[in-house]
Amino acid sequence: MIYWDLFWGFFVANVLGYGGGPASIPLLQNQIVDHYGWMSKQEFVDMLALANALPGPINTKVAAFTGFQQAGWLGAIVTSLATIAPSAIVLIILLKILNQFRQSNIVKGMTILVQPVIAVLMIELTWDFGLISIDSLGYFQSIGIALFTLLALTKWKIHPAIVIVIAFIYGGLVLSHSVS
Repeated sequence: MIYWDLFWGFFVANVLGYGGGPASIPLLQNQIVDHYGWMSKQEFVDMLALANALPGPINTKVAAFTGFQQAGWLGAIVTSLATIAPSAIVLIILLKILNQFRQSNIVKGMTILVQPVIAVLMIELTWDFGLISIDSLGYFQSIGIALFTLLALTKWKIHPAIVIVIAFIYGGLVLSHSVS
């Protein structure tokens, strides 16, 4: 049953995750944390932070880790297939359809309409992560790190992976002394 749950949980999140890896994260969180309870929100946030620091697509890393954590290597294979196969199959089918109806206003409307939905999903996820951060670190640390991250990404143009590594180093060296 665990293999079917792993397959179905990742299949659903990836079939409905229009807009790429980051757009699927709220759906993955829903399946992993809320629906199946494979991780707590804090564990999901920690896994996501580490996965973002590593190269490669975020969804496959999340899938492999979650599958392995729940059911070993076979679980990792099941979740990875459930993550990759739907996207590949749907991509092939949709590209054939979109190429036929590329100039259709219906197709243009569909692709534009989903963007605000994805934006709201990302805002909700960001809100949840912010609350977890404030709960774990307090307002001062959370807002300070958030402001640093904002400046690093927008003003100083530092690569997101480097910012995440800096956060890991800061957490390991500075915060490790204050966390019990």
